[in-house]
This record gives sequence, structure tokens and C-alpha cells, in this order.
Amino acid sequence: MNNIDINNLNLDEKLLNKLKNKNINSFEELWLQNRKTLRDLDFTQSEINSIIIKLQLKGLDLNKKKIHK
Repeated sequence: MNNIDINNLNLDEKLLNKLKNKNINSFEELWLQNRKTLRDLDFTQSEINSIIIKLQLKGLDLNKKKIHK
């Protein structure tokens, strides 16, 4: 998982650019965040939900637990 580019999450282009503008460029950098830190970085609840869903599809969540693998 470590330095896999967040482009591999297939997020909406606008959300992807917003993450990159906040210096979140890899799965690991994103995975280390939680809902609160993402809200503090001005992500909307809808954007956070999209991120969570995409991470879950990769077997990850924002609570640092692997869902499956």
C-alpha cells in the first residue's frame, strides 16, 4: 500500500486535485488521515464519504484497519 499514487483510487478529478493541493498524494498519506483531520482540511462530508468508499473498495478504511485481503 505504502506509496501507491492516489490516482489509483479512481476519485472524481476535482476531489483528486483537492487532495493533491493538501499534499496528500499516496494511499499511505490518505490512509493516515481520519474524518476529523479531513474536515479540518476543508473536505466536505460528501467528499469524505467518497474517499471512505474508495478506500473500502481497496480493503482499507480511515480507522487503519484492513477490511479484507
